[in-house]
Amino acid sequence: MYKKVDNKDIEYLKKVIPNDRILVGDEISEDFYHDELSGTEHPPEVLIYVTSTEETSVIMKYAYQNNIPVTARGSGTGLVGSSVAVHGGIMLCTTMMNHILELDTENLTVTVEPGVLLMELAEFCEQNDLFYPPDPGEKSATIGGNISTNAGGMRAVKYGVTRDYVRGLTVVLPNGEILELGGKVVKNSSGYSLLNLIVGSEGTLAIITKAVLKLIPLPAKSVSLLLPFETMQAALDTVPKIITSKANPTAIEYMSKETILFAEDYLSKKFPDTKYEAYLLLTFDGNHTDWIEAEYSNVADICIKNGAVDAYFIDTDERKKSVWSARGAFLEAIKASTDEMDECDVVVPRNRIADYILFTHDLAKEFNIRIPSFGHAGDGNLHIYICRDGLEKDVWEEKLSNIFDKMYKKAEEFGGQVSGEHGIGFAKKGYLKNQLGETQMQIMQGIKAAFDPKNILNPDKICR
Repeated sequence: MYKKVDNKDIEYLKKVIPNDRILVGDEISEDFYHDELSGTEHPPEVLIYVTSTEETSVIMKYAYQNNIPVTARGSGTGLVGSSVAVHGGIMLCTTMMNHILELDTENLTVTVEPGVLLMELAEFCEQNDLFYPPDPGEKSATIGGNISTNAGGMRAVKYGVTRDYVRGLTVVLPNGEILELGGKVVKNSSGYSLLNLIVGSEGTLAIITKAVLKLIPLPAKSVSLLLPFETMQAALDTVPKIITSKANPTAIEYMSKETILFAEDYLSKKFPDTKYEAYLLLTFDGNHTDWIEAEYSNVADICIKNGAVDAYFIDTDERKKSVWSARGAFLEAIKASTDEMDECDVVVPRNRIADYILFTHDLAKEFNIRIPSFGHAGDGNLHIYICRDGLEKDVWEEKLSNIFDKMYKKAEEFGGQVSGEHGIGFAKKGYLKNQLGETQMQIMQGIKAAFDPKNILNPDKICR
């Protein structure tokens, strides 16, 4: 059993942290009780805005000694309950640790605190003619949160995911000890990679207080290509053909007419085309115009031969902003279209995307419920939303449970995984256990116990 925070604990915390950065009980906004979507909700007993590694260490030492659970939190944009304090205790908010500490142009790295927002980092890098490729849809998420979930995003098909850009981390262990993992070196074969264990661990193993991130030179030119199709199957069946053509697009996104119309309503802006049932949106980038033109022309020809009705080249900043802002708003647009929803963020092999999405269409008919989707066709990561649309609570919960069971079972049948980028947190851990089985779960629990023998850091998430 965990210790409940009492007056003695508050007195101690207020001695080591300025009082204006500590909130207790009813002083804490309900915004900190939940994340963006998961439905998981619980208030922390104490909310502390930390500003340094040293402060985090002091708090963790005290919490460890007194068996008080601690949950780290950034912007709270997660979707699976990872940053919800399900056992109360102390919540450490890192949003004030929002400084870009160093730009190393010789080693092509940037060192940041965990509270830096993705959009802030992207802008900073571009101002210095550099590029941080990971591109999750939620640009107001913190870098600490991106690292904790190994966020992917739209450019993953070409550039990879967050893990591929984390060179070094400063972390605080549950007992308060500070570790420096990795650094600026390009390669490292020095024992087990504790660095890579932290990436994607959703704040269950250690608290990230600093990150050294890899950068690359900013591509000189970027062009997008929008391709309408009569059917979703035709659109998604084309994706493997694009991949095997040896083209190297930066992003390959799929979207339905329904989802685009939601985004139009949400943003009060028009999309270039909404006449057809399905669309592929691709981007190509590089330093040589001739090469980019050859790439997108080749892909346009492949798509036309495989059922695309047209090919719209989007090469001006204004048009690119219009199309990609709509794509970035899909989650919020779908959310605004219903009273409640939940997400399935499975990843399947690219040649099974069409089969899987058509399966969700069948589920929508079977359960008489709306299931819109969009996602990263280039890497098989699908974002599928089950919408409540006014259903009675008991009916909604029963349908949701049955649909999730079928979706995760089908993903496993297709050789997929429970989550492509949003993580497991509290909401999806039962599905992870069903897929991985006892042996893998026990290994993960053993790793958790090695880092956190008292199980005080973000407990009851992922595996324990």
